[in-house]
Amino acid sequence: MLNFVCKSFDQLSLKELHDSLLLRSEVFVVEQNCVYLDTDGKDPKALHVLGIDEKNKIVAYARILPKGQVYSSFVAIGRVVVSKDVRGKKYGHDLIKYTVNQSNKHHKDCVIKISAQSHLISFYETHGFQIKGEEYLEDGIPHTAMILFP
Repeated sequence: MLNFVCKSFDQLSLKELHDSLLLRSEVFVVEQNCVYLDTDGKDPKALHVLGIDEKNKIVAYARILPKGQVYSSFVAIGRVVVSKDVRGKKYGHDLIKYTVNQSNKHHKDCVIKISAQSHLISFYETHGFQIKGEEYLEDGIPHTAMILFP
């Protein structure tokens, strides 16, 4: 079982910031062999969802960006990641449920939009997300836009 917390950028400790960026880099840059600039300047405006295990290690993460940061009409959820070490334990489902809940709490009645890796479409559909448009390449990986209505 993970303990989930949601914090603004200013509420993150230096260790939490470091460990979140480390997890994102381990998965998105190294594991997925995708060269891109992860520190994109959007983190200071985001809410950060941390999934913390019993050893106090961040093993799951997502960020929530308000309308206007990524999409003019939608709240964005992105950088959704679960450490390779704990995959298969349904933590991804717990992470999405908690993140959507926090998004609705902080951004009432806003439609959420994500840029989902296409192989995860069915995962996101189980949480109510709907495909919005055609598949496209993002950093060399097939993605599909999906939305979730409040």
